[in-house]
Amino acid sequence: MIRILEERNFSVGQLKLLASERSLGKSLEYKGKSIPVDVLNENSFGGMQIGLFSAGGYISEKFAPIAAKACCVVVDNTSAFRMVPDVPLVVPEVNPEAISQYKNKGIIANPNCSTIQMVVALKPIHDAVRIKRIVVSTYQAVSGTGKKAIEELSLQTRAILNGQEPAVKVYPHQIAFNCLPQIDVFLDNGYTKEEMKMVNETKKIMNEPSMAVTATTVRVPVFYCHSESVNIETERKITPAEVKQLLAKSPGIKVLDDPSQRLYPQAIHAAGKDDTYVGRIREDESIANGINLWIVSDNLRKGAALNAVQIAEILIRDYL
Repeated sequence: MIRILEERNFSVGQLKLLASERSLGKSLEYKGKSIPVDVLNENSFGGMQIGLFSAGGYISEKFAPIAAKACCVVVDNTSAFRMVPDVPLVVPEVNPEAISQYKNKGIIANPNCSTIQMVVALKPIHDAVRIKRIVVSTYQAVSGTGKKAIEELSLQTRAILNGQEPAVKVYPHQIAFNCLPQIDVFLDNGYTKEEMKMVNETKKIMNEPSMAVTATTVRVPVFYCHSESVNIETERKITPAEVKQLLAKSPGIKVLDDPSQRLYPQAIHAAGKDDTYVGRIREDESIANGINLWIVSDNLRKGAALNAVQIAEILIRDYL
């Protein structure tokens, strides 16, 4: 978040860094200056206009309302408020108008990383021909779990290549050289919490409560960037060529799709980039109005920090 604020030359009068007591005494760099980390408490938000929260759902649930009461608009990157009815769930390329609803509670929710990149790619298609049904399978990087998962993938890979037994701590099974069809806990309906996040968040962001959405989310041994295989069924016919043309002129999207040159989005293309990459655009020949897409994006940037900063930019420009 700090790096993206700097990269986008965000209008910051004062940058205040808040964390737990464990981080007291540390500092982070911003525009060549060392900014000390303060301890988060109930009095931290006086005089602040925007709070970018990403310290876990428990912290957000406790402190976001306190910040909002102090007239600090919270852009929350956890799942704590995403499905609260009067809290807007926003992807700026998809539903920027929803930001105005922040006045209800003083909080704006940042969606799940896998949901963000999918709706960025699907919104132009939905506007053109109306999407009836979405079937998505994800291939999600370990960085979505955090620093310890990145370290575990690295350590397990080294161990296996050196003929040693890999230590399993973060995930329920070995992640190196493996795929885990479980992200978060299983719910009573057999889906995981991550899968239902995609289902419910997509409907809310797209403002389509009756849209049919189903998801299978998989953790794969990749450090950065989530990939998704997405199948959609539309109300009206659209050709792959029309989809490519539509997406190529849409903000935040880069089309990489030339099978003759083996050109399609890969995690190595998207890492460290802001765009959502789309390719393998082709007709689903098993139904009348079906399209398949392959969508890749950096889960730490567009899937989290960048999306939050883009929301803050709109807040500053239009509301504060």
